Amino acid sequence: MAVRLCLGLVYGVRLCLLFGVLLLWAVSAQAGLVQLAGARAQVTVLGQTTVQSVTLPYHWDRLQPGQAGEAAFGLSFVLPDVPGVPFGLYIPRIGNTYEVRLNGVLLEHKGDLRHNNGANFANSPRYIVIYSNLLGLQNELLITIRTDFGREGGLSTLWLGPADEIYPIYLKMYRLRSTATFAVVVVSLLVGLMALSLWWTQTYKGSVRDPVYLFAGLAELFWAISLCDVLIEVPLVPWPWWGLVPTVCTSVWAFFMVLFCIEVAGWRGQLVARWFIRWLCGLVMACAVASFGAFAFGFYQVLTWVYAVVGLSLAGFVALYLLKASGHAPRIHKIVAFTILLNVMVGVSDLYVLRIGGAYEDQTYLRYVSILFGVSLAFIVITRLRDVSAELRELVGSMGKLLLIKEGELAQNYQQREQLARSHERVAVRTRILRDMHDGVGSTISTAIRQLESGRAVHAEVLKTLRSSLDHLKLSIDAMSIVRGDITAMLANLRYRLEPRLRMSDLVLEWDVDQIIPLPWMDEKVMRNLQFMVYEAVSNVLQHAGATELKIELHVTSYGSVLLKVIDNGSGFEVDRVKRQGLGSLRERADLIHAQLVISSSPGQTRVEIELLSPLAG
Repeated sequence: MAVRLCLGLVYGVRLCLLFGVLLLWAVSAQAGLVQLAGARAQVTVLGQTTVQSVTLPYHWDRLQPGQAGEAAFGLSFVLPDVPGVPFGLYIPRIGNTYEVRLNGVLLEHKGDLRHNNGANFANSPRYIVIYSNLLGLQNELLITIRTDFGREGGLSTLWLGPADEIYPIYLKMYRLRSTATFAVVVVSLLVGLMALSLWWTQTYKGSVRDPVYLFAGLAELFWAISLCDVLIEVPLVPWPWWGLVPTVCTSVWAFFMVLFCIEVAGWRGQLVARWFIRWLCGLVMACAVASFGAFAFGFYQVLTWVYAVVGLSLAGFVALYLLKASGHAPRIHKIVAFTILLNVMVGVSDLYVLRIGGAYEDQTYLRYVSILFGVSLAFIVITRLRDVSAELRELVGSMGKLLLIKEGELAQNYQQREQLARSHERVAVRTRILRDMHDGVGSTISTAIRQLESGRAVHAEVLKTLRSSLDHLKLSIDAMSIVRGDITAMLANLRYRLEPRLRMSDLVLEWDVDQIIPLPWMDEKVMRNLQFMVYEAVSNVLQHAGATELKIELHVTSYGSVLLKVIDNGSGFEVDRVKRQGLGSLRERADLIHAQLVISSSPGQTRVEIELLSPLAG
């Protein structure tokens, strides 16, 4: 039923076109157009010339099969009066090369009439302007052609009339045969290149490259190449090799289209499909051999029979494809089945009309129907994009739900970690306070206890030790609220705490401290340890130096480091020999904050230099 429907559709289209031509002829007759069909022909083949009366169209390959030659057609026509407007001569088909003369005047010349196998101007309709001064009541039109066998040479029926009436007829046929063919070539190239790019870049259902795009892309490219013969008048390679291009490319196009349909139906792994593919490979090679025999030696019947076998093979494949598509097949399977059925029917119709029926002025319509394969491919791409989009939406929804779950888990973990960090921070602060109390306050109180237990301690010494313990306790409390990086404020607070002891010890304090903006790289750890280092240095001066002057300096060096100095004019000591607990504590804290500690001492001057290098300066 489907086959009959498609055959009826194809022949219906052709009947409509035939009706259109008849209608055009009727309208043309009423409009005064002249149809030139009878001619005196002088035909030369293999050096032998014959003169005969012929009725156009003159199909050279039918009347002179397998032969090349030339022919001169004389056409006489009478006009009722001399026209006062330009006339137009419309020739649906002429060539391969030709020359047109009217009343002895050359109107148009295309190609070389002396040599064969050159340019081919028989694929496009021709229009020639005839100025009114070239026409008379009695007129003689002489058309000379040179033809090559196998290139659709000859001469069609001619139409003559006023230019404003004949030119629209020519323009419609030119757009149908040439412009439309060019549009099909462009579309096929674009579809082929896009399909190959999809094959090269896309993945589908786990496959690295989907062969559906590969076969469709190659088919479209070969089809575009096969149609170039209609557009290219000067062949790119010598004849008959150029004749193999459209025929072989058409057979390769059919081969890749079958592979495309097999992939769409999912038949790749079936035994019948593999044998049919091998059969088609053999037919493609047979088509190439038969084409060479037809264009080189004139064996057209062989090429016709090969075309018939190809058509019958494809018809059987389409029948099976339609049978499978009529069941519970995917929609794309049904669409491709209808597309390939329509292409085969139109191809069989073209084969019958042009190669078996021998029509000369007609043309192939398969080139236009082939666009449906590009539409099918576009439907496949859109369908798969829609499926992928649905999968992506589902995946995004799942990822969103999973993300919400993970965000909840992360928030819970963050809260637990924050609580743990606070707990660790409290433990660290508690540990630091205990250590400071033990190493500082505890140590000085223990010293005071030992002094009292010895019974030999002087009241003033015990009091000094207890005051030192109290200062240490106050500094430990101050360290809990120290400002990050504000070393100037830290020294000012230390001066405030120690200044009463300095006055009681009759020490003159010289204060040379620059106002330094807070330094972000000095964290609480650095500030706390630096505070106790300065306190330890000052305590050593108070307890052991016997000094009268104390100087504290703070500057920023030219290369960005902070340099802090504690200088006294005391009795001094030998740095390498003296093993005081305070000096050891200074060195430990300097190593802890990566500071450079330099202690130098001599009678009259002792210097404790603490230098901290900014990480940004390095």
